[in-house]
Amino acid sequence: MSIPLALTIAGSDPGGGAGIQADLKTFAALGVYGASVITALTAQNTRGVSRIQIVSSEFVAAQIDAVFADLDVRSVKIGMMGDGSTIDVIVTALAQRPALPVVLDPVMVASSGDRLLAADAVAHLREKLIPRARLITPNLPEAAALLGEPIAADAATIAAQGERLLAMGCPFVLIKGGHGEGSESIDYLFGGSGTIALAAPRLATENTHGTGCTLSSAIAAGLAKGHEIEAAVRDAKAFVSAAIAAADRLEVGQGHGPLHHFYRFY
Repeated sequence: MSIPLALTIAGSDPGGGAGIQADLKTFAALGVYGASVITALTAQNTRGVSRIQIVSSEFVAAQIDAVFADLDVRSVKIGMMGDGSTIDVIVTALAQRPALPVVLDPVMVASSGDRLLAADAVAHLREKLIPRARLITPNLPEAAALLGEPIAADAATIAAQGERLLAMGCPFVLIKGGHGEGSESIDYLFGGSGTIALAAPRLATENTHGTGCTLSSAIAAGLAKGHEIEAAVRDAKAFVSAAIAAADRLEVGQGHGPLHHFYRFY
């Protein structure tokens, strides 16, 4: 049986709720085979990050080469990268595969407040990697950080930031509204035929660890199946909303627990 295959390039979360672990769970839950390249090791749990060990860019390149030399990768999700040299080797690999759809989750700071991307690497992200992506998925603080602007507090400002992010060279931008306020969490998809607002009820739970990782990998799963961007984003939003709604059933950890990626199965 042939199965669609997606690759995640990201950091490892030993607590299992975010990063590579969340990505692989998402791929599996959505019927996609997951390959992985680890860019960083973290010591973290549901309460925060205590230590980070960046994997050398040479070894990241070796992992990428090994995957592409053997596997039929249909899409790529990129998460935590750690430093500028890692971004450079990822860009080099993607330049050889310009048709491969890439979903970039511009992870810079963890939800706990811990920095996950070196400050001097942000320019590499803006100038080299964003133009290689098909879609970027910043949350409100990440969109503001990429642009060097205050965090958007209304739809008009979000729209203006979305347009400026498109100008960095990627054809689609999804600004996530999970950090906003109100009864609905609204994500805005920019690009293509215009702007689409995707709303879902804002759920009362503290178990949201790995939400951004899960959304971007769910979109990559849709692209690996051959779906267009809008359909992949809509399906991913529905999947994440359901996984958050079921998260309290797991009772994992003492802090912000993970989503229930396998809510359809148990």
